[in-house]
Amino acid sequence: MSTRILGIESSCDETAAAVVADGREILSSVVASQIDIHRKYGGVVPELASREHLRQIVPVVREALMQAGMKLSDVDAIGVTQGPGLVGALLVGITYGKTLAQALGKPLVPVNHLEGHVHAVFLEAHKAGRAARLPAVCLIVSGGHTVLYEVKTEGANAQETGAKLNYRKLGQTRDDAAGEAYDKVAKLLGLGYPGGPILDRLAAAASGTSAPVKFGVTKMKGNALDFSFSGLKTAVLYHVRENGEYGEEIRKREEALAHGERKFEQLLPLCSPKTLGLVREFQNAVVRDLVERTLNAAEQLSSESILVSGGVAANSQLRAAFEERAKAAGLEVFFPSRALSTDNAAMIAAAAYSRFRAGILADTSLNADPSLALA
Repeated sequence: MSTRILGIESSCDETAAAVVADGREILSSVVASQIDIHRKYGGVVPELASREHLRQIVPVVREALMQAGMKLSDVDAIGVTQGPGLVGALLVGITYGKTLAQALGKPLVPVNHLEGHVHAVFLEAHKAGRAARLPAVCLIVSGGHTVLYEVKTEGANAQETGAKLNYRKLGQTRDDAAGEAYDKVAKLLGLGYPGGPILDRLAAAASGTSAPVKFGVTKMKGNALDFSFSGLKTAVLYHVRENGEYGEEIRKREEALAHGERKFEQLLPLCSPKTLGLVREFQNAVVRDLVERTLNAAEQLSSESILVSGGVAANSQLRAAFEERAKAAGLEVFFPSRALSTDNAAMIAAAAYSRFRAGILADTSLNADPSLALA
């Protein structure tokens, strides 16, 4: 009989619940996004996020169980995100998960949010009938994280057995995460929040436009597998400040946003070829940095597989660049679907399965750890 785990995710600005069987079969997945709430602030407001989680957590869990055709008593264990993330947001999910586990007499499994992103890749690979060979290099890239890990396991393939995975950190951002840089550049250019999706589409629309500026690769002292995006963000800021012609169109876009006009089709006519070229060069620099350092890590470790997960993994240019460069290097690259790239509870339930099998459980003393390390 399959092991069905209810996953709960509340680390940032998505309230999510899902039921996953044996760590691979998604029986339901429900996500309540808070983008519309935080949009006018240009980023996530922690206190507002916590309040919205309180409002959404019960109906989201009920909906996930209904979609799975189950009752609470039918689940075998409850997996909940312990960290990293916003402490108030995490506490909502943890408190509810502990309450359910105690009331139902079910095991409670603490999950690292970053490990959830790794398992999102395995969920997608399983649906496609593929298997990522381990050890692999994994890039987790989002609004809060840009980090490289070596992922390995003892014995048989983890995707088939649910074996516990081991992680070794290879590199991380020293300042802004890649997704954070996208949000800040989008805000600077009057393109709204979140920045990743709109900048990705505008960069694709920039084909044939000349580049108003070129951005180089950031050279890192010490660990060459570390990342840094603060300098790139600042370079965009200085370029805009030094070229006053950007000012008027930024003002027009901000007015459009204030009137609720934030769709790509509404903002594109308000972007000059110069702005499109700037967006394209910014994205080129981010993608180049992420791909090159990840491939360098895979080469150093003689890995055969590359895993890419997190919200920025939904970026179309990043996916295309990884697939092209990995193929040329004789490597397989694996992504989650776009729905599983962003924060969700299916990945938490999947990660909880291997921990459940390994007997890694928590009691009612479980607390949030906003800086929880994976390795």
